[in-house]
Amino acid sequence: MKSKVFIRGFVLALVSLLLLQSGFCAQDSWSNDLRTLFIGNKSVIYALNIRSFGAKDNNSDDIIEPLLGDETGTFINAIPRLKELTKMGINTIYLLPITKTGKLKALGSAGSLYALDSFEKLNPQLDDKNNPLSVEQEAKMFIDEAHKLGLRVIVDIPSCGSYDMSLEKPNLFIRDKNSNAVVPADWNDVRLFKVYDENGNLNRKLVENYQKMIKMLQDIGVDGIRADVAAIKPYEFWKEVIDYARMKDPQFLFIAEACTTWINPIKQWGSYTPVNKLLEAGFDGYYGDWANISDFTKSKDVIKRVKSDLKISKEFNNQKTTMASFATHDQQSVIVRGGVPLWEMVTWLNITLPMNPYFLDGYVTGDNYIYRYENKKAQRSMTDDDYYFVHRGKFDIFNLSRRPAGDYKELEEKFIKAMKFKYWAKSILIEGKFVPLSSNNPSILAYARKNGDDAVVVIANMNKEQPSEGKVYIRNIKESSFVSPVKMEEAPIVKRGKMFVKLKPYEVQVYMLNKVNF
Repeated sequence: MKSKVFIRGFVLALVSLLLLQSGFCAQDSWSNDLRTLFIGNKSVIYALNIRSFGAKDNNSDDIIEPLLGDETGTFINAIPRLKELTKMGINTIYLLPITKTGKLKALGSAGSLYALDSFEKLNPQLDDKNNPLSVEQEAKMFIDEAHKLGLRVIVDIPSCGSYDMSLEKPNLFIRDKNSNAVVPADWNDVRLFKVYDENGNLNRKLVENYQKMIKMLQDIGVDGIRADVAAIKPYEFWKEVIDYARMKDPQFLFIAEACTTWINPIKQWGSYTPVNKLLEAGFDGYYGDWANISDFTKSKDVIKRVKSDLKISKEFNNQKTTMASFATHDQQSVIVRGGVPLWEMVTWLNITLPMNPYFLDGYVTGDNYIYRYENKKAQRSMTDDDYYFVHRGKFDIFNLSRRPAGDYKELEEKFIKAMKFKYWAKSILIEGKFVPLSSNNPSILAYARKNGDDAVVVIANMNKEQPSEGKVYIRNIKESSFVSPVKMEEAPIVKRGKMFVKLKPYEVQVYMLNKVNF
């Protein structure tokens, strides 16, 4: 009994100390280490939109109206909020696109962040008009301040050009039989780039423009990029772009928005590059296949995907890995999909599975991303769209919207506690093996992360409507085994080789086990 009390006390004493020592300390000079961090699954990624991150909505109508005294998000007013991220255990910021956006045939009153309108200019909407610096200088200041806090910075680069750009630079775009620039899939506000010329060679102008975009981002201090829909461009295109970036910075990170199960969204207009070829081209990682986690009903659905990602990583000598994608800007809020129980499960899957955790701005307090102005006629518009276009329950990338934040303030405390546990148990959760555990109930997900004699065991109910109970088989576990609860509502019953659990819909339980050999 004394040893158990000592260990629990030791855990509590170390949690705060280890969080401070986990690599977030301020740095006087910056040396990019993002590739190493990401490949080792040590990145904790927080995605945000500068356009809304520091916004001030004075009349609380969710839309930002500068003419009415509201304040749009800028690089400058984002700086004071950076310390909030470090306090939550974040070490990597992922900025949704910061490049200039198109205004013609647009979606939303400010234009989609993904309607790329310039390879070399940042979005003027992100400029502080009261600051004499240029928007590029302000961006560099923001990134420098992030670096001082130990925060690495990733920037998202769009995959397609705006309609405006298709008029200005027609040689960069695929044309249909009527000579119109092609709309890919149902992305009506963008046009598809022409990767190959008429002779079947790479379109040199497109390659050069992407290289210019990379140079512009590196010049302001960016540490890596996430390539939007990377798979619609071929191996040889990315090989040139990545090699170019790595000549200046060998640690410059490349994450591909790609997945092993996704299908080609551009179909007859171009080929689709599989994940393994993107990794061969130089990408360090890709999205895990978690977009539809709320549709999973069986443990095997999760285990199969984790094993698939680990197999790919092993094929590349464990020098490639994944980024979690349970709750990105492309998915509905987990609060909309499954409420607080799904939020808790997604949080702990992020923290305990062998991947880089990813959290979207507003997630920590349970934002449902439902806006009061949703699809209503716009009072004012910066584009040719007269409506506040949004996807219900999804992060707004089309308008000048409020700062993301939910009504579940208690979740922030739960999030921070979970993050503290992640850093305390980092030798297990980062270096430990992934061990699937069997159950007699197919709805019960169970796995362990094991390093030496220590293990973290995660048990979750994948059934979103019904409680589940059953046995989880853990070889050599017995009543006298040291089982320390990390996250649970009802304690399990432990007998030789079995853990008996009762779980509410989407409930997740987490335990520390000591000296259990499995």
